[in-house]
Amino acid sequence: MENVDRFITSTKNATDLEIENSLRPRTMKDYVGQEKIKNNLEIYIKAAKNRGETLDHVLLYGPPGLGKTTLSHIIATEMGSQIKITSGPTIEHAADLAAILTNLNKNDVLFIDEIHRLNKSVEEVLYPAMEDFALDFIVGKGPSARNMRLKIQPFTLIGATTRAGMLTGPLRDRFGVICRLELYSVDELKIIINRSANILNVKLDDDACTEIAKRSRGTPRLANRLLKRVRDYADVLGEGKIDIKMANKALELMEIDKLGLDNIDRKLMLAIIKKFLGGPVGLETLASSTGEDATTIEDVYEPYLLQLGFIARTPRGRVALSSAYEHFGVELSADKKAQLDSLKAVSDDGIY
Repeated sequence: MENVDRFITSTKNATDLEIENSLRPRTMKDYVGQEKIKNNLEIYIKAAKNRGETLDHVLLYGPPGLGKTTLSHIIATEMGSQIKITSGPTIEHAADLAAILTNLNKNDVLFIDEIHRLNKSVEEVLYPAMEDFALDFIVGKGPSARNMRLKIQPFTLIGATTRAGMLTGPLRDRFGVICRLELYSVDELKIIINRSANILNVKLDDDACTEIAKRSRGTPRLANRLLKRVRDYADVLGEGKIDIKMANKALELMEIDKLGLDNIDRKLMLAIIKKFLGGPVGLETLASSTGEDATTIEDVYEPYLLQLGFIARTPRGRVALSSAYEHFGVELSADKKAQLDSLKAVSDDGIY
């Protein structure tokens, strides 16, 4: 389970509910980034409305915090529909899903977060609902049992997941629109941070905005979270205005470095570099040595470290790369550097 005290994680926590409700864009025009996805969705939505049909089912996948839930609300708004929200783990039985589906009105949007965690029996009920807008169920028992089909209102299912590879083939194939959300650039995050600052009535200069954006790990959720916390420091330790000096001081006090790494990231990397001499080290061994859960390391901590080029996953385990040694100020011998550069080249070619 993820460390509940970790601030820099892009996974949603309780404090994000207030942030996201107040700062969430309501229209496609206000939604920053993901331009290709936006352009395609605008065409699909317009075409569906012109034909008087429901929008095809939509699958949104990508790292947490990139705006999958926000985009789902916008799709519903653009379609002129109501949105019903649930998540995979909360739908425990097929009857739970049937109750939700039979209460949908025509053209409603059903948003299922963490759809990869749907129970298998629930998923099977979803297949005819997505294809034929119908529910199949058995009436009676034994020889007298018979299959019945109940028609439901046409609807659009929007599924969101951070682990598209865990979706079953039959479920994935029933989505007509599949969108992969990408991490945001610094310039895109600056637009989001400035918009949020205006809504929150925060005085923010451009250099401070850039610094917050650089440490947000390409994630709007983190950018908004950092902005609100830096604002707190500015209100108490300064005069309310966030300049570059205040931003750096606040982020330093939060122990978030120039690349957006926090103390847990540093603990993991330094364990590989110093305890295991740069690796390779197995995931379970790394988890035991750092006191972190192996699944959390793989799903939450590693993706950003991989993106930075700090580690490589090899058949023998995790290996720290040259850029990690440089960032943490650990001396690297010429032989080790040549070995790691060779490993990184192989990793970049997709062999590992």
